[in-house]
Amino acid sequence: MNAHVLLDINWNAVGLQAGQLILSLSILVILHELGHFIPAKIFGCRVEKFYLFFDPWFSVVKKKIGDTVYGIGWLPLGGYVKISGMVDESMDKEQLKKPAEPWEFRSKPAWQRLIIMLGGVTVNVLLAFFIYAMILYTWGETKLPTQNLTHGVWVVDSVVNEIGLKSGDKVLAVNDKPVPYFEDLSAALLLGETMTVERDGEKKELVIPVNFIEKIVEKGKRSVLLMPRVPAIIGEIKPGSPAEKNGILVKDQIVGIDSVDIQFFDQVKALIQHRAGDTVSLKIKRDAKILSVSTMVSDDTTIGFFVAIPTMDEMDHQGLYQFETKKYGFFASFPAGVSKSVDKLGFYVSQFKKILNPSTGAYKGLGGFKSMGSIFPKYDWNWEAFWNITAFFSIVLAFMNLLPIPALDGGHVVFTLIEMITGKKPNEKFLEYAQIVGMVILFGLMIYANGNDWLGWGRGK
Repeated sequence: MNAHVLLDINWNAVGLQAGQLILSLSILVILHELGHFIPAKIFGCRVEKFYLFFDPWFSVVKKKIGDTVYGIGWLPLGGYVKISGMVDESMDKEQLKKPAEPWEFRSKPAWQRLIIMLGGVTVNVLLAFFIYAMILYTWGETKLPTQNLTHGVWVVDSVVNEIGLKSGDKVLAVNDKPVPYFEDLSAALLLGETMTVERDGEKKELVIPVNFIEKIVEKGKRSVLLMPRVPAIIGEIKPGSPAEKNGILVKDQIVGIDSVDIQFFDQVKALIQHRAGDTVSLKIKRDAKILSVSTMVSDDTTIGFFVAIPTMDEMDHQGLYQFETKKYGFFASFPAGVSKSVDKLGFYVSQFKKILNPSTGAYKGLGGFKSMGSIFPKYDWNWEAFWNITAFFSIVLAFMNLLPIPALDGGHVVFTLIEMITGKKPNEKFLEYAQIVGMVILFGLMIYANGNDWLGWGRGK
C-alpha cells in the first residue's frame, strides 16, 4: 500500500461503514449464540461462557451470573458459547479426560445434542425471515420492471462492454429466462452463461465468459455494473476542469455535442472518448434556455463533471421510469419475507458454487471484513439498507455454519447424525483432531479472504 492511496481514503465513510458492520455482526452473533445457549439450558447443560467476540488472554468486560461468565472479547471475529463437555474451539482437553457429568453436553442424548447444534442456524434463518418481513411491512418494496427500460440499460463497467453488451441494449433474457426486474439484472449477469438482448430492433445472443467474475475482480471490484439510463445533468464539477473554466454549471443538462443530439449521459462518454485534446461544442439546457458552450476534452477524455444520479422517486416524478411499488400488511409481510429469504439464499448458493469452481476465478473476489463493510452506505446511516444487509448476512451465516467442516456447527451435526445412524459415538480423540483440522481450515480461509481485501487496494477495491 503506498502513501497516495492512504490519502485518498475517506475516513468518515470508513468509520460509518465499520460502525454499521460491527453492529450488524454483533446482533447476528449474539442471536446465533443464543440459539445454542437456550436449548443447552433447557436440556440441562452447563454453559460456562457466553461471549461476543473472542477473548484470548483477556476480556474487555465480563461478569459471572450463576454458572455462566458473560463477556465481550477484544478480537471481533465472531463469538461463542462454551458448553461443558463439548469439543469446541476452547480445546479444553482436561475436562474431557474426566468422567462425563450429568450436566455435560457429551452426556446428553444425540437428539438433544443435535438440537443444540442446530439452534444457532435455526435462529439465523428465522431472523432473516423476520427482518425481511419487517422491512416489507415498514417500507414496502419498490422495483423497476425490466420491460419499462424502453431505452435499454446504461453499461457502467467497461468489463461488461467486453462481453458485447452496450448502453442502450434491452436485456430480454439471461440463460433464456426473462429477468422481470432491473434490480436482479446484475446478479443474473454474474451468474449467467448467455444473454439475449435487443439492439436497434434486432435480437442478439451474447456469451458470458466462464471467468466473467474474475475479469471484474482483476480490473477492480465495482459495486455497480448496470444502471438505468439517466439524462446528462451536471451534479458536480471538478475544480480546474474544462467544465469549470468554460462556465458550465451544476444542474446544466447536456442535450447535444457538436451536431449530435444527446438524451442520456452514457452518450456523452461515447462521443468524446476518442477526442482527447480536441474542442467540442456542447448544447446545454439551462433554465429552459438552450446555450452553446465550447470546451476542450481533457487528456483523460473527460470534460470534468460528475453526472447527477436521480433517486427512484426523482426518476418516477420526472417521468423517466415507471416503478412498481408494493405495500404489505403485517400478516402478509411474513410469507413475503420467507419468499425473499429463499430467493436470497438461492442467489448466495449460486455464488458459492462459482467460488468452488476454479475456472470461474470467482475465488479471487472472496473478501473479508473490508468487503463486508463496503456493502453498507458510505455517507449516511440508512436503516432500510442496514436491515436488508443484516438479513442477508444472517442467511450467509446460517449457510456457512451448516457446511460440513469440523469446528463449524455443520461438522458437529454430521458427526451427531452418524452417531444416530450407526449407534456408535465418535471417539473423543478423533473429535479433538477433527476440531483442530477444522480450525486450521477456517483460519486459512479467513486469512485468504482478508488478505484479498488488502491486496485489492492496488486494484481499486
